[in-house]
Amino acid sequence: MMVLFSLILALGMLVDNAVVVLENIQRRTEFGEPSFKAAVNATREVTGAVVASTLTTIAVFLPVVFVQEEAGQLFRDIALAISGAVAFSLFVSMTVIPTAAARLFAKGGIIRPKKTQIHQRSVVDADRSSQDVSGNMSSTRASTDSGFLLRLLRKCGENFVQITVTSNEIIQRSVLRRIVTCVLLIGTSVTLSWQLWPKVEYLPTGNRNLVFGILLPPPGYNLSQLMELGETVEQGLRPYWDVDPHSASAEQLDFPVVGDFFFVARGRSVFMGLRAHDPLRVAELIPLVQKIGASLPGTFAVASQSSLFAQGLASGRTIDIEITGPNLSKLVELGTQVLSDVQQNLPSAQARPIPSLDLSSPELHIRPQLIQTAEMGMSSKNLGYVANALIDGAYAGDYYLNGDKIDLMIIGEHAYANRTQEIAALPVATPTGQLVPLGALAKVELSSGPEQINHRERLRAITIQVTPPPTLPLEDAMDTIAQNIAQPLEAGGLPTGYRIHLAGTADKLRDTWLALRFNVLLALLITYLLMAALFESWIYPLVIIFSVPVGAVGGILGLFVLNLFLHQSLDVLTMLGFVILIGTVVNNPILIVHQSLNHIRRDEMSPHQAILESVRTRVRPIFMTTASTVLGLIPLVLFPGAGSELYRGLGSVVLGGLAVSTLVTLILVPTLFSLLMDTRDGLSRWWQGNKWDETSKRSMSSGSI
Repeated sequence: MMVLFSLILALGMLVDNAVVVLENIQRRTEFGEPSFKAAVNATREVTGAVVASTLTTIAVFLPVVFVQEEAGQLFRDIALAISGAVAFSLFVSMTVIPTAAARLFAKGGIIRPKKTQIHQRSVVDADRSSQDVSGNMSSTRASTDSGFLLRLLRKCGENFVQITVTSNEIIQRSVLRRIVTCVLLIGTSVTLSWQLWPKVEYLPTGNRNLVFGILLPPPGYNLSQLMELGETVEQGLRPYWDVDPHSASAEQLDFPVVGDFFFVARGRSVFMGLRAHDPLRVAELIPLVQKIGASLPGTFAVASQSSLFAQGLASGRTIDIEITGPNLSKLVELGTQVLSDVQQNLPSAQARPIPSLDLSSPELHIRPQLIQTAEMGMSSKNLGYVANALIDGAYAGDYYLNGDKIDLMIIGEHAYANRTQEIAALPVATPTGQLVPLGALAKVELSSGPEQINHRERLRAITIQVTPPPTLPLEDAMDTIAQNIAQPLEAGGLPTGYRIHLAGTADKLRDTWLALRFNVLLALLITYLLMAALFESWIYPLVIIFSVPVGAVGGILGLFVLNLFLHQSLDVLTMLGFVILIGTVVNNPILIVHQSLNHIRRDEMSPHQAILESVRTRVRPIFMTTASTVLGLIPLVLFPGAGSELYRGLGSVVLGGLAVSTLVTLILVPTLFSLLMDTRDGLSRWWQGNKWDETSKRSMSSGSI
C-alpha cells in the first residue's frame, strides 16, 4: 500500500524532467533550428538544471531512510519508491525524450513558424523583454480552425508571462524595491508559518472498521456479575444490531447500524468489540458505547477505534500519566487527584486508571515473627519460599529434556490450601527437624489491597491513561496535561520520592518529532551542499534555499484549507510532506538560476537582462511541471476512498506548497538573484579598487626612491 501511494505521489514528478527537456527542444525548433540539432543543444542547455533538480529531490529522502523510530518504517518505503522512480525518470528524459522528439519534429509533428535566425549573442533590454514575450512563450498560432478554449488558454498564458516579466522589470529598477520585496515575501512566509503551524499528532488512526470498548466496574464484581454487565450493554445495543440495515427504521437511528458485536468477561473488566455495517461510519459507534457505559453505575467506560498502526489493545492514540513512588496508598491518592483533574481540564477525553484506584481487593498477608523463626532456624526468605510452595508453587530449578528446558516447580497439595482459614495450619518443616504449623512462625491476616501492582524503574506505579477526542491534537492534550495538571501538582509540593511522567504515545511523539526536525535540517544542509557542488558556488544555492520557507507556508495553508472541509491533523505522515517540499520547491528556482547563468556565461548578457530573459523562457516549463504534479495530487486530496484519510494530509501539504511557491518564486527568486549579483559585482569592484590603490601607492613609493 505504501509503494502504491508513493507512485501516486511521484506521478507528477516523473514527467517533470521530460517536460523541461521537451519544452526546450520545442522552443528551439520554433526558432527554425533543425530538429536533431535542437534536441542536442536543448538537452545540453538544461542538463545541469535537470540533474540538480533530480538529485535534490532524491537527496532529501536520504535522512528519512535512517529514521529509527516507529514512523521510520512508513517513511522508508515511501522514500525508496519515490527516489527510484525519479532517478529513472532522469535517465529517460536525457536519452529517450531527445531521441523521440528529434524524430517527431523532423517528421512534422509540430507546426513551426517561419525560420528566424537564432541569436547566439543577443542583448535583450527591458523594453524588448516585455514586448517579445508572446513570441517565445507560446507556439505558433494554430490554424483558424483551432478551438476557442485553446485560444483562450494561449491568450491567458501570454498575458500571465507578460505580467510576470513586467512585474520583475518594475521591481528590478530600484534596489530599494528589490530589498522591500524580498524582506516582505520571506518575512511574510516565516511569520505565517510560525502563526499557522498546527499542533502535531502521532501516526494517523485510519478508518479501520473496529471499535474496542472496556468496562471497569466497581470493586467486588465476580464473573457472573461481569457477564450480566456485558449482557446489559448487549441489550442497550439491541436497537442498533437487531434491525434491517436497509429499512426505514435504520435510517431513523441516532447511530449507525452495528454489524458485529461481542463481549468477553475477563479479570475484573468486560472487553467488547463492535463493527459498523457501514465501514465509513464506524467512528460514530464510539459515542454510542460511551452513552451506554455512562448509564452503568460506578463503571468506567472507555471506547476507541482500533488504529491501523496500533500494537496491542491498550496502544494507540493515548497519553499515559505515570505516577511513581514508594507508598501505594499515597499513589492511589495522587492518582485519584490526577484523574479528577483530567476530567475537569479535558471533559471530552476518556480516562481510566491502570490498575484500579481502589484498595479493596481481598488479600492474605503472611508476616514472619522474627523471634519464633530465629528459634526454629528459619529465615524470612526461606519461610516465604515454603509459603509459596505450599500455596501456589515455587520454582526449584531447570530440567532439560531433548534440548528443551522445563521449569521444575514444588507444589503442595491443594487440599490443604483451598480455604483462607486453613493457611495458618499448613505444616512447615524447620531445619531443626520439627514440623510446626505456619501460624506458629508467622501471622496470617486477611486484608485488602490493589488488584495489581505495577512497577516503573523498580518503583511502584499507577498510570492514568487518557484518550483525547479525535478533534483534539495529541500535542494540545499533552500541553494541557503538563501545564494544568502535572506542573501545578509538582509545584504544590509533590512528596519526596514521587514523580509524574508523560509516557505512552506521548513519548513516541516527542521522540519522532525531534528526529523529524533533525532530519529536516539535515535535508536542507544536504540540498545546499549538493547544489553548491553542482553550481560550483557557495552563493547561488542561497537564492534557491530561500524558496523553501515559501513552500512551507504553502503547505501549511494547504492543510489549513483542507481542515475547513475535513478534519486533518498534522501527524508524522503529513510531516513527511514538508521534507518532500524541500526537494521539490527548489526545482523551479534551479531552472531560473541555471538559465540566467547560461545567458550570462554563453550569451554574454548582463545579469539584469539574463534574469528577465530566463524568467520569460522558463515560465512555461515551470507551470507545466507544477501543473502535472498538482493535477496528480488532486485525486489524492479530494477523492474519498479506503486509505485516503492516511495520505490526504501529506497530499494537501505538497499540493499547497507547490502551488504557492510557484507563484511567489517567479518574483522572489529573480529579485533575490539580482540583489546577489549586484552585491557580488559591488564587492568585486571594491576589492579591485583597493588592490589598484595599493599598487599605485607602491609604484609612487618606488618612483620617489
